[in-house]
Amino acid sequence: MNSRRTLLTLALLLVSMLIYQQWQMDYHMPKPVATEQSATQQSDMTPISASSATTESKQAQGRLITLKNDVFSLKIDTLGGDVVQSDLLHYAAELNSVERFMLLQNTADKVYVAESGLVGKNGIDTTTTGRAAYHVDGDEFTLADGQDELRVPLTFEKDGVTYRKIFVLKRGVYSIDVNYEIQNQSADAIEVQPYGQLKHTIIGSSGSMAMPTYTGGAYSSSETNYKKYSFDDMKDADLSINTKAGWVAILQHYFVSAWIPNQDATNQLYTNTANGKGFVGYRGPVITIPAGVTETVKSTLWTGPKLQKQMAAVANHLDLTIDYGWAWFIAKPLFLLLELIQSIVKNWGLAIIGVTLVVKAILYPLTKAQYTSMAKMRMLQPKLQEMRERFGDDRQRMTQEMMDLYKKEKVNPLGGCLPILLQMPIFIALYWTFMEAVELRHAPFFGWIQDLSAQDPYYILPILMGGSMFLLQKMSPTAVADPMQQKVVTFMPLIFMVFFLWFPAGLVLYWLVSNLITIAQQQLIYRGLEKKGLHSRHK
Repeated sequence: MNSRRTLLTLALLLVSMLIYQQWQMDYHMPKPVATEQSATQQSDMTPISASSATTESKQAQGRLITLKNDVFSLKIDTLGGDVVQSDLLHYAAELNSVERFMLLQNTADKVYVAESGLVGKNGIDTTTTGRAAYHVDGDEFTLADGQDELRVPLTFEKDGVTYRKIFVLKRGVYSIDVNYEIQNQSADAIEVQPYGQLKHTIIGSSGSMAMPTYTGGAYSSSETNYKKYSFDDMKDADLSINTKAGWVAILQHYFVSAWIPNQDATNQLYTNTANGKGFVGYRGPVITIPAGVTETVKSTLWTGPKLQKQMAAVANHLDLTIDYGWAWFIAKPLFLLLELIQSIVKNWGLAIIGVTLVVKAILYPLTKAQYTSMAKMRMLQPKLQEMRERFGDDRQRMTQEMMDLYKKEKVNPLGGCLPILLQMPIFIALYWTFMEAVELRHAPFFGWIQDLSAQDPYYILPILMGGSMFLLQKMSPTAVADPMQQKVVTFMPLIFMVFFLWFPAGLVLYWLVSNLITIAQQQLIYRGLEKKGLHSRHK
């Protein structure tokens, strides 16, 4: 396997990867079936926000209150107690913007809110009762310095029952406990069923072929650790799954919102669509509260960036929303290594260079075997040419003689393939790491590179990468007889450079540094081969 064929293989794999990723965006899973398990639908338990537009339009907006800790600021509608806005204080809306990134929002252009309530026989958030109009003393509630937890109760009373919807914010985390404390002071037992759902304006796929992004639903159940359920899937069939534990979520680039119900109960996960909006949610089991008894119902809402460790601590498999695709088993350790190096050098660009050095060092024995095999193959070219002339069209005899020659000279004609086969999964894993790791969002390197997760604004890195590939190609000349192959190989650096114009700058940096290290390794290896008399250059 010579270096020119290696480049051709790289180009084919890269193009195939891009086409596959775009296909995943458009057709990422087969058409869904209606249920994974059968689940009984009860009309009197329908959450009001998932019902018709007529019912929704009857709901006047309540008063908005603000809850704030050190990582986000939330706005809660006192009518229903829904989270209608979340501003992430540590993340800018755009690069160098003073405005903070708004994840949950309820605007004219986009609806994305986290709703929750109580339905069932004595529910206070059904299509017949409307939403609970909660009372709360105050408009703004902030986690004070030195305080680790902020508890804000919203109160609603009806028919001798006091309902307290309690929001619990903690320092440094993006999860919110949303608990119900139900005090039944009536003469009869009551029945309620908790639910939580995310409502999002239905949108199509986003991103580009080089940087596709997914916005849509996802869920986890006892049978499926993690599965996407797009808005198109929701249109085709309503999801309905009875499962122990589990969660539901809406994903987007770098950020996620998820409802995590009581993990010790059997919950029904569902989706539906109405009026241009998609709903993904859960219904908990029916809870009977005898007269004179107070019952607590717990749930958790995550609304924030995709942070692996924090999400893993909140719910099983929630960290899988950081979707590395099939290369996850490579991407996860690579990200841990990247994170470790960054903690030392304090610069994500330098961390990428550090990861590149480690990867190339690990692959060095294979790289050495690759160039040694290429050198030996070049030495055998005269003998191989002689065989072609001697045996002509006798392919069988020609193949046999070549195998005998390779065996005699201890040459593996495929010796150069393994490094490239290993390098591509690493490249793809890094690609998805840059696509999914929110830590790299707006992360600067130096100079003009102020966002390693975005393309180079001046295309300097892709040009340098193309130049390094051209230099590497010229330093590894191999005689190619076919004129068409010669032309393709000559333009390969240019083709790669064009591809990489739209790739994240961090990924281009990795490839550029990898090429420079390969050039250095190549010179080191060839000097060693020349001393052994194995390397002869062909001009």
